[in-house]
Parts: sequence; structure tokens; C-alpha cells
Amino acid sequence: MKKFRKIGVLTSGGDAPGMNAAIRAVTRAAIANGVEVMGIYRGYSGLIDGDCKTLGIRDVSNIINKGGTVLYSDRCPEFKTPEGMAKAVKTCNELEIDGIVAIGGDGTFRGAQDLTKHDIPCVGIPGTIDNDITSTDNTIGYDTAMNTVIDLVDKLRDTCESHARCNVVEVMGRGAGDIALNTGIAAGATAVVIPEFDFDDDALIEKLKAARKIGKRNFIIMVSEGVGKDYGPSLVERIEKDTGIETKFARLAHIVRGGSPTLRDRVLASEMGHFAVEKLLMGRSNIVICQRNNKVVARDIDYALSLDALYKNKITVDELSQKFEEKLVNDMLSHAKIRREKMLELYNIQKEINL
Repeated sequence: MKKFRKIGVLTSGGDAPGMNAAIRAVTRAAIANGVEVMGIYRGYSGLIDGDCKTLGIRDVSNIINKGGTVLYSDRCPEFKTPEGMAKAVKTCNELEIDGIVAIGGDGTFRGAQDLTKHDIPCVGIPGTIDNDITSTDNTIGYDTAMNTVIDLVDKLRDTCESHARCNVVEVMGRGAGDIALNTGIAAGATAVVIPEFDFDDDALIEKLKAARKIGKRNFIIMVSEGVGKDYGPSLVERIEKDTGIETKFARLAHIVRGGSPTLRDRVLASEMGHFAVEKLLMGRSNIVICQRNNKVVARDIDYALSLDALYKNKITVDELSQKFEEKLVNDMLSHAKIRREKMLELYNIQKEINL
């Protein structure tokens, strides 16, 4: 088993509330086990440039409550090239970094997988507000983002009620509708539009008309950015034209990424950070730390990326069967099915209980 003297920690891709809590947990868990920690700034860009600093116990004090990432983040096309990878490996060798904990999304995990192939053991931690990492039930930052959306939409509803308006609210999520769906239920939205399911604009118009007839004054329509940037504004025009209800468009955008992390994100990040170090020091690498059924577990990165591709219809079962044994393929199929069924259940619930 490899002897770890020093490990690195980095954050990559979109920032997410709770990343700092994970950095803190990784740092303190490693130091508690006699291992030095090197903070790598700006994700893989910092690893290429050697932009690193030794972290002590006090360096991560008072960051658990802060949003963003104190190590900063970046997207690094150079890291995908052989030249960029060679520079990153050289940095690890020169600074005597024996392994890395990488916090981020699927792009971050692919980078960790590539580093592992170059004899730099890596463990990934899912940090993204979108909750679009299929192998984990929850990602770091997701809960905080949803609570931020709820706070903002509650404020919009106040003015909608005052002026008898409708607000079409677009939230982040790229190809995943988790934020829009869950906040739509929690905010009592009249409708939720997400990329996972077809949406009937005509039915929405009739629903708005019927609700207005029985005295409803305010309306919130939650839209995921994954359905297209032009959908929300065009829906505003359609609603005003066909119902006569004054309608405004609100794109919450990156404000949803910021802010102090919730208790759930702080605890999840702390658990995952500690577990990541534990597994790395035990000799495990090329893994992603996941939450499954309220338990923190480790999954192979290739498994996690392939499951994600299956769920998002980017890979076929036949292609999976060429990479994995039948038991793992069946596990992926079962997990993807359960996740889809749960999303459909919530989608149908919101259609019945929200006006």
C-alpha cells in the first residue's frame, strides 16, 4: 500500500455552497492522520501552474459557513491535453503530492480519472448545485441552492399577489430538472417545466384561466434552464396573449450558486470530505464519494460516469455491457429506473396539488 505523506485538495467546475466545508474536512482529517495537505488553487489550472499552498489546521478555520470556494475554481481545457496533463503530473512530483481529493462535477471526475492513470491516486467528491451526478442521491450545494430559490420565489409571490401577476421563473440545472421540480413543489408553483418530461403549454393556459376564475391572483411557473434559454421569455408572451394575465420573466441565474451553505450541505460535505481521506489513505483511488440511501459510500469513477451517461441517454445498454459485468449493468439500470420513477412521482404530485 502506498504511503501517503502529502495530499492535495482542489475544487473545479462550477462553485457550490458547501465546497469550503469539504475542503475543511479533507484538510483536518488528513492532518489528524499525520498527512500534510496542499491546497491547489483554481482547480486543474492551479495544478498545471503549481499554484499551491500548504494548509494547516487554522487555514481552514471559519470557512465552513462560507459559500463559494476559498481555493477558487476554473475550467481548464489545457488539462485535457497531453501537454497539460504532463505539467500537472510534474507539479505533483515536484511538490511531492501523493494523491488528490477533487471536489466538483462530472468534468472534475474525468480529470481525476486521468490523473489516476498517471499514477496520481485521486478521489472525487460531488460538489454541484444541479444534483446531476446520478450515482449520488445528493450533491454538495444542492440543498442550499434550493433554499435560495425558495427564498427568492417567496418574495416574487408577494408582489405577484399584490398586482395579480404571473411570474415565469427560470432556475439553473442545465440538463437536470431537480432544482426546478423540488422548488416548484415547495413554492406552490402552478406548473413546472423540466427537460425530463414533455410539457403541454395549451393545458397550462387553460389551468391559468380556470384558476383565475375561482379567484387566484398570483401564479408562479418554474422553468429549468435545461429546456432552453428562449423558452421562458416566449412562455411569458404566450401567457399574456392567451390569458390577459400580466406576466413577468425572472432568470435567477448564478445568484442561486452563492450564499452560506445550509446545515444539510455542511454535514454532507463534512461526511464526504472525511470519508474521501479515509478511503484514499486506505489505498482506494479512482473513486467518487456518494450518498446512497442516507449512507456515504464509494463508487468507481468509471461506474459513476457510465451510470450518469445511462441516465441521461448518452450510452446504450449494449455499450455498457461491453465495459461492465452483468451484475453492475443491472445495478445501473435499477438505479436509473428508481431515480426516474421518483422524479415522475414528484412531477405528478405537483401537477395535482398546485394551482
